[in-house]
Amino acid sequence: VVGCRGAALVSSRWLHDAQYQVRQDGASRAQEQQDPFELVADELSLLANRLRSMVAAEVPKLASAAEYFFKVGAEGKRFRPTVLLLMASALKFPLSESTEGGVLSILADKLRTRQQNIAEITEMIHVASLLHDDVLDDADTRRGVSSLNLIMGNKLSVLAGDFLLSRACVALAALGNTEVVSLMATAVEHLVTGETMQISTSREQRQSMEYYLQKTYYKTASLISNSCKAVAILAGHTAEVSMLAYEYGRNLGLAFQLIDDVLDFTGTSASLGKGSLSDIRHGIITAPMLYAIEEFPQLQEVVDRGFDNSANIEIALDYLRKSRGIERTKELAREHADRAVKAIESLPDSDDEDVLTSRRALIDITERAITRTK
Repeated sequence: VVGCRGAALVSSRWLHDAQYQVRQDGASRAQEQQDPFELVADELSLLANRLRSMVAAEVPKLASAAEYFFKVGAEGKRFRPTVLLLMASALKFPLSESTEGGVLSILADKLRTRQQNIAEITEMIHVASLLHDDVLDDADTRRGVSSLNLIMGNKLSVLAGDFLLSRACVALAALGNTEVVSLMATAVEHLVTGETMQISTSREQRQSMEYYLQKTYYKTASLISNSCKAVAILAGHTAEVSMLAYEYGRNLGLAFQLIDDVLDFTGTSASLGKGSLSDIRHGIITAPMLYAIEEFPQLQEVVDRGFDNSANIEIALDYLRKSRGIERTKELAREHADRAVKAIESLPDSDDEDVLTSRRALIDITERAITRTK
């Protein structure tokens, strides 16, 4: 009898363990199958429609210009709104249980709408910066289509960017939160500062990694980091939690740009010189080349001569091939990605599955940012 009971107990435990393992395997598969962009796809669709209405203008030409990158099919991946919507879910603040159900739902919906507004404002600021950048860079394409300045001219492109910034300011003022307004205004200031740093560098600054990373923060990471912080502030989180949101955005933005710098040299291929070489053709020295100069100081003479002559580009690429510039840039991107992940892992504990799913998605986005090939 004892033997039968023992066998039954072992069998029961085995069945329990097996069932638990099945559940765990199923959960793991579900996590693996959840695309971060799909998690917020419905909200992104609503945001896209709202953005199109927000950038409508009375003057037909201005309306056409302002709507250029908000048209269906031209929106891009909507990377920043995706990150911000996921951050909003990752920081979901449990409201007091004493609050009535109906009131609880209304408060939660109102907060989510305000956080969606941050995503919309961020996207308008970002697109405005792209329009201005394309004019400064005399670019022909953007997101796989002809740039607005190529189609409508520089003047209208600049005005369209200004118009988007003004609409972003109106939406920002409507939130009525002075701290958030200050954060987003700082991000706009940083965009201008970063672009100015890029076009007015001295010889010493051009070969400084510290200067390069500061410029990269201003041009790329400040907007997403301050937007993430704004999402946390609107939810009423502590300064510590808000700073973790900021650190995630900062390090994600830096990692993203560092990989962009690599792809400018490699494109979809692992071979150097297969990318667009846009930066070097514009005389912009990025991380891979800075690391190459560290290894081969004589490369600095080539950089100083400029790259109007294609022969100088080939010489620089040759030095880059012999160096660990690409590898070291990828390693630096990985360091920042790891810091972004650590920020998410340092957020307050939660047993809310939506919160946990969103945090996993933010970590997934970080990995995608540094392993992408385009």
